[in-house]
Amino acid sequence: MENSTPPPMPPGSPAGPAQTIEEFLTNTAQRDRGHGVFELESPRMLEVNLNGKMNTKMGSMVAYLGNISFKREGMLDQGMGNLLKKAVSGEGMKISYAEGQGKLYLADSGKKIILLKLQNDAIVVNGNDVLAFESSVKHKITMMRKVAGMMAGGLFNVRFDGSGLLAITSHFEPITLRVTPDQPVVTDPNATIAWSGNLEPQLKTDISFKTLLGRGSGDSIQMKFQGDGFVVIQPYEEVYLQAGG
Repeated sequence: MENSTPPPMPPGSPAGPAQTIEEFLTNTAQRDRGHGVFELESPRMLEVNLNGKMNTKMGSMVAYLGNISFKREGMLDQGMGNLLKKAVSGEGMKISYAEGQGKLYLADSGKKIILLKLQNDAIVVNGNDVLAFESSVKHKITMMRKVAGMMAGGLFNVRFDGSGLLAITSHFEPITLRVTPDQPVVTDPNATIAWSGNLEPQLKTDISFKTLLGRGSGDSIQMKFQGDGFVVIQPYEEVYLQAGG
């Protein structure tokens, strides 16, 4: 008769055996993997090997080692156009600069972290899903047309151009959908993480869908992508909150 006993749980897992303090320290210790500026200490914790300046989502720092200082991006740092877009969207993405030398640890509500290496590329990312990016990458706030008043807090995105490292986040595992001229893609804005920089999505309102579900927002407002590119979505509807002053 075959042995049907399930394999033991790995040390430190929720249903596994208790660990000694020494075992816990060993299993959770920070590790240098030699991957460069960005290293994933875990799927949800980013280590930045800082030697200079890094742009980070404000509030994402959970720890650091070394001589590092932080400064919030000024209202006019990205020009008057971005200032106006921040005013329309409620606040826009809050960015802080981390500067100095050391190790910086970033996380965002336990979301999964995705590392991208831009090579003269352009990508647009939902403002809620930006974690960190190198100063060599240009960023600009963009707003969906006619979005004001359609969704709570508005819908702002950040366009990245150039070359360098970019860290974005996702609730759970994301998937990428191809957009072709003969097959457009329609998504829920709250589940849309990013898309290729050459695409310009249009907002679409599906009144019949809204009536069917009995909802005043959400699935009744959709993003339609047409052209040639890609869209990244997550299996979670992330609510857009109006940022406080």
